Amino acid sequence: MAGVRPGLLRAMGRQVLLLLALCATGARGLYFHIGETEKRCFIEEIPDETMVIGNYRTQMWDKQKEVFLPSTPGLGMHVEVKDPDGKVVLSRQYGSEGRFTFTSHTPGDHQICLHSNSTRMALFAGGKLRVHLDIQVGEHANNYPEIAAKDKLTELQLRARQLLDQVEQIQKEQDYQRYREERFRLTSESTNQRVLWWSIAQTVILILTGIWQMRHLKSFFEAKKLV
Repeated sequence: MAGVRPGLLRAMGRQVLLLLALCATGARGLYFHIGETEKRCFIEEIPDETMVIGNYRTQMWDKQKEVFLPSTPGLGMHVEVKDPDGKVVLSRQYGSEGRFTFTSHTPGDHQICLHSNSTRMALFAGGKLRVHLDIQVGEHANNYPEIAAKDKLTELQLRARQLLDQVEQIQKEQDYQRYREERFRLTSESTNQRVLWWSIAQTVILILTGIWQMRHLKSFFEAKKLV
């Protein structure tokens, strides 16, 4: 290890950390409760040109049994996705259980919102609905068994495909990290410039105030001597 350059070690360390981060955060599952027509939004950091797949299912609250039961097919769920610029990427009506897919074209925080536009839940569920949501980002969104069956890939070819997808996703994550660092640098420079100009303006104001006070006092004392 004595002959290995420190820069190479740092680069390898970043690759490993990014791979671990992808494995840990590539797929997220959760559930939440919403009321009638209530909107619930989530923020997801997504690199550029990355596929995202969301799977959800709903359950309605049964007052008599006091448990959540599978929702009726007539329940509607609306999904809306906005990119970091506020542009709508996806806006579509789904059923009580569904799957939505979109591809990011701008790196950054994407807003994913879900809400029910059905009033039937007010009658049957007392306005209480449980939504199970699973979001998969990047290569985790790929269905490799389906890809292998479609393209007739061997196990070795499929593994190579997975590794290539992981490398591509790591490159996207690195590009996104550089994008965030660049934005942070620009924001810091802009803030420092504003602080500098504000300090200069305060100094100028203090100097002008001192000059005015000196002239005012000088006129005051001269007037006193004349009297």
